[in-house]
Amino acid sequence: MTVIYTFYPTFAPSKAYTSCQTIIMYSNKTINPIAQATTFRRFSRGGWCVFASLKRPVRIGVLTVAMLGSVCIEKVEAISIATTNDDEPLTASDEHELSEVTVAGTLAPLTQLQSARIVGVITRQQIEASAAQTVNDLLKLASGVDVRQRGGFGIQTDISIDGGTFDQITILLNGTNISNPHTGHLAADFPVSLSDIERIEILEGAASRVYGAAAFGGAINIVTKASPPTPLQGERGVYTFEGAAHGGSYATFGGEARVTLSKLTSPLPNRGGVGGGASLSTSYQRSDGAVPNSDFRRGNVYLRGEWRPTSEVAFDLQAGWSKKDYGANTFYSAAYPNQWEANDRYLVSIGATTRGRVRLRPEVYWQRSMDHFQLIRDTSTGENHHRTDVAGSHITLDFQWTAGHTAIGAEVRTEGIYSTNIGRPLLTSPKGEESGLYTHHDSRTNLSANLEHTLVLDRLTLSAGLLAFKSLNNHSKVTTPIHNREGQGGGSALYPGLDLAYRPAPGWKLFVSYNKGFRLPTFTDLYYKAPTHEGNVGLRAEESHSMQLGATYNLRTDKVAFDAKLRTFYHRGTHMIDWVMYSPDDVYHSANFDLDNIGLQTEASISPTPTGIGKGLVRRLSVAYTYIYQHRRDDISIWKSNYTMEYLRHKLVATLEHRIVSNLTAAWSLRWQDRMGAYILYEQGAATGQLVDYAPYAILDVKVRWARQHYELWFEGTNLTNHTYYDLGNVPQPGIVVLAGARLRF
Repeated sequence: MTVIYTFYPTFAPSKAYTSCQTIIMYSNKTINPIAQATTFRRFSRGGWCVFASLKRPVRIGVLTVAMLGSVCIEKVEAISIATTNDDEPLTASDEHELSEVTVAGTLAPLTQLQSARIVGVITRQQIEASAAQTVNDLLKLASGVDVRQRGGFGIQTDISIDGGTFDQITILLNGTNISNPHTGHLAADFPVSLSDIERIEILEGAASRVYGAAAFGGAINIVTKASPPTPLQGERGVYTFEGAAHGGSYATFGGEARVTLSKLTSPLPNRGGVGGGASLSTSYQRSDGAVPNSDFRRGNVYLRGEWRPTSEVAFDLQAGWSKKDYGANTFYSAAYPNQWEANDRYLVSIGATTRGRVRLRPEVYWQRSMDHFQLIRDTSTGENHHRTDVAGSHITLDFQWTAGHTAIGAEVRTEGIYSTNIGRPLLTSPKGEESGLYTHHDSRTNLSANLEHTLVLDRLTLSAGLLAFKSLNNHSKVTTPIHNREGQGGGSALYPGLDLAYRPAPGWKLFVSYNKGFRLPTFTDLYYKAPTHEGNVGLRAEESHSMQLGATYNLRTDKVAFDAKLRTFYHRGTHMIDWVMYSPDDVYHSANFDLDNIGLQTEASISPTPTGIGKGLVRRLSVAYTYIYQHRRDDISIWKSNYTMEYLRHKLVATLEHRIVSNLTAAWSLRWQDRMGAYILYEQGAATGQLVDYAPYAILDVKVRWARQHYELWFEGTNLTNHTYYDLGNVPQPGIVVLAGARLRF
């Protein structure tokens, strides 16, 4: 395989290779067109080098894949190629070298090599190899992420980072904030299929200076696949199709399909061409469930498109719809085994991006979530309806100059809810709705402005930023980050952050960061009221001071790829929000208290090349471990915490991907975790007032694949030891689940 980079000089002494194009050739087949260029076989990365003086494209030929890891360029846009020949898939190290793309973490685009923050990435290869049916299943493989399921198959999942809660993270889809202000319980209703996803980025620690409210403990960005490569010449488009079906335990079956189309109308090698592309996917799954009243049905449709009317501007669109209904056996109260719930979600976002030294990124988005809950299935007992609407617009401007890279951003985001019991009483129902369906309402408008400056040197990356935030709220009595007097109904605050990374030697990166984060209470925190729950409109917004220190190391040779990470963190939390009971005969109250999370995380992975250790038998071996300790700084006596203090003290994840014979491979994953906290023991549907500590458990999963260029067959088993365990009290998780399926692509 030959990889050719073409650099387009910007003629600034320190930025001699700002723009570049990646040309990849397999079996003498060129994937993208290339302009005429001077070819060098040796080169220097210095600002004084000959590149800056030629004032023409410069091509560096015969650059080996192993060398790419040392090239410090601003952005490498890699083309995902499924195979190096008709049958042999890319190795893990090949994929790693070719996937050095922009990651979340800063306002201005930075690659993983340049970023001063460590962003974990679940790659496409790991997604395909894992025994995962949902995004939630994939996140279980990240040691710093806590995934708590109510029932199986990821039907209702809570996701948190670094010992936080499900409300304390921001969920992004291609950089668009899709978090739900109603409740984080519904944040994981992703409208995408696994076949849509290119990678998942996990940013650990406070990220409010970049993503605003809710990025209290971190952010998860789901990046979907782009359109297929465009043709070299002419008007002919390129299309792909991918379809799959599966079935197995508990009468589970499902299918998905994805089609993409791209068209190049004017080949411009240094700008990627004029034209566009789109992808459309859909999926459906159903099951009888592993326990009584745990049946479910779910489906989604997702559209993503890109249009480049000129070489300097690109427009993008994404739209999604997801729907599911399910029996919620003991989900929210062990006293009621016959609960039922249905969720619908719609989202649309439209954005544009300009190219060049000064880049502009405007975007507008809209989302709607609808939730229907029945305490007793097929009855009106304890029935709730909720409709949440979010609309927003943000714009980011970033530019390079002699002092570095500066980014400026601003956002307006409105959040509102109509409900049967969340919000302030309504005098009339909203227009177009069934009379009497919604009786309560609340809304708020959040304004934010970001300023960030990043300096990238040969060995050093320094990124400093600030978020100015203001909440406009004329309905509820939410106390705000700065004005902590009940009844203000609005307020403003500043949230700074500083990230520093130092690269002392090839492969090494040392990093330290400080970021201040915050989270506004959800509408559920403020208003929800039931016989066992009582919200609190006087809640303060959560705040945290997040500090991280660590190091990463990567090694690339023609025999092996090796990566390691060590990270420590200290999150000092103030006014933390949780649902707590003060005595055994109490109800749950939403309340504030002060709490610190202190942790250590370590990871290591090794990926031999086909000619390296084991001659391609072992494709990837990884081990990751996270330890977390909590410390409360207040003296409030709490009998039972429902979420915040039920954190993972220990989490160990080990994965092994290996070849069995020919194109037959297997991927094993072992998770061991030990959760702190306890749950209330129920007997015959009644609470005993006795607390039971969570027991540690280990889960072993496997996926076996026979993969060829145009099809694959697979078999997977989860919880192979058929172990009984609990992520949440009194909600048993499924035993062994066996599924098999097939996938076709062309």
